[in-house]
Amino acid sequence: MASRWLLFLPGLVAVCAVHGIFMDRLASKKLCADDECVYTISLARAQEDYNAPDCRFINVKKGQRIYVYSKLVYGDQQEDEMGTVGYFPRNLVQEQHVYQEATKEVPTTDVDFFCE
Repeated sequence: MASRWLLFLPGLVAVCAVHGIFMDRLASKKLCADDECVYTISLARAQEDYNAPDCRFINVKKGQRIYVYSKLVYGDQQEDEMGTVGYFPRNLVQEQHVYQEATKEVPTTDVDFFCE
């Protein structure tokens, strides 16, 4: 099953956008540890640099620690502070520690793919 992961980079603060655009959904479902996708699934480390192709994704540097909160599911249709949020290819990282299994299948919403 193909997937992309949602992550938060430690030390960066998320900012609410006043203006933006709803981009096409990357998937119709995501896997989470809980129904609201607020619990960390795993800690991963980037194995290489990644330059985001658009605003739904994030730039990642090799060696960067990444906290994973959800994993997009494809197939049917299509540190303490919260940091940068976005998606990246799963083969970009190696999971170092699994905190909880991602067993809850949750529908994605337009907000999951909102760009400033």
